[in-house]
Amino acid sequence: MIFSSLNFLFIFLPIVLILYYIVPFRFKNFVLLIVSIIFYAWGEPVYVILMVLSIAFNYVAGRQFGILKGKKERKRQLVISVAVNLILLGFFKYAGLLVSTVGGIFGAEAVWEGLPLPIGISFYTFQALSYVIDVYRGKVHVQKNIIDFGAYITMFPQLIAGPIVRYDQVEKQLKNRKISLEKAGFGMQRFLFGLGKKVLLANNLGLLYSTIQGAGERSMLTAWLGVAAYAFQIYFDFSGYSDMAIGLGKMLGFDFVENFDYPYLSLNITEFWRRWHISLGTWFREYVYIPLGGNRVPVGRHILNLLIVWALTGLWHGASWNFLLWGLYYGVLLILEKYVLIPLFRKVPNFIRHIYTMILVLLGWAIFSNTNFGEMGLYLKNLFGGGVNGFADSAFLYYLKSSLILLILSVFFCAPSFRKVMAYTERKRPVINIVVCVIIFILSVGFLVSGSYNPFLYFRF
Repeated sequence: MIFSSLNFLFIFLPIVLILYYIVPFRFKNFVLLIVSIIFYAWGEPVYVILMVLSIAFNYVAGRQFGILKGKKERKRQLVISVAVNLILLGFFKYAGLLVSTVGGIFGAEAVWEGLPLPIGISFYTFQALSYVIDVYRGKVHVQKNIIDFGAYITMFPQLIAGPIVRYDQVEKQLKNRKISLEKAGFGMQRFLFGLGKKVLLANNLGLLYSTIQGAGERSMLTAWLGVAAYAFQIYFDFSGYSDMAIGLGKMLGFDFVENFDYPYLSLNITEFWRRWHISLGTWFREYVYIPLGGNRVPVGRHILNLLIVWALTGLWHGASWNFLLWGLYYGVLLILEKYVLIPLFRKVPNFIRHIYTMILVLLGWAIFSNTNFGEMGLYLKNLFGGGVNGFADSAFLYYLKSSLILLILSVFFCAPSFRKVMAYTERKRPVINIVVCVIIFILSVGFLVSGSYNPFLYFRF
């Protein structure tokens, strides 16, 4: 089940909210756990068992830290806990890639393509890891209530595509959180904004990109238009999901962290990654980069640390070598900015810095979106004017003309102007916000009734 589905909007969510609000507070986490398991089982009935096993294992691991006192024993328990979580994630996500790669190296045909990837395993595994690591560090208390812990791991608003909510961010909220109609109203508004991003913008941008990508040879301008459409699509798709998750969290009384901060306004790649998928970047910084030594090490080791983090960031996104290449691409760019480019940018006009950033980001999306290296090479070749269609062709004019309004709206909604206007009208003319939300809902439902199935891009990561 996905948020942008009629079953969720008209059946699951209303029933959940009614049940959640009528039960006493002491039962709310139990209700949240049950409905979250049902939500997950709707699309992944078999892999519910895997998630329940993950809950049980990490709950017991956390309790062990409350019992063990010796430093060596606690460290051994940490190693075991982290290893089990990563082995489960690695087996389901990367075993097929490993088998096919080894088979290719030795000229043998791969006999196993891997198991279907459990939806959301990357997200809930990282959340479980944040818990056991922070309990080991003494940063959070051991959770002795398995219902509360299970509710944290399975919480349906952010279960399958984030944001990655670390345990320390909701530890107190699991026991005491504000639940009110006013907060629920803000949550509903945020949810509908996210729904509009997904259904009205991302889905239509996806159609444009898939058409251009599937065309084979394309002119230079068509290729840039296609990758720009993909950049808008993945932003509105993923930030739309995050908006819906944050909105649903507020309806349930939780305050989740923001996951995007208008990344396409960035003036360099370093800033872009402070604004894009914030929860993932924070997770890698807290649990990989800093333990490796961060930047408080010699230059050579710092460069190695960055490459390790970005290789892992790339692989986190999927079992394909293009994701590793994409991660290393950003690792190299960030190293160059840290040690060479940013000091030179101080006197460069902001609009030039912004153009520089967006060109590199778009090139990154061309790598990210093509899992086949042959198709990736052709697309990159087209971006730089290579290919039989040259600089521009009639297809470019057709795509541009037919999608111009969509592209203009995409540029507008990549900036904070809309949110600022809505914040102003919320204070001065709240009825305007209600009307806007109703319009977004009606249009979104209309597109869902008439459109085809289009899942969130990050479901497969």
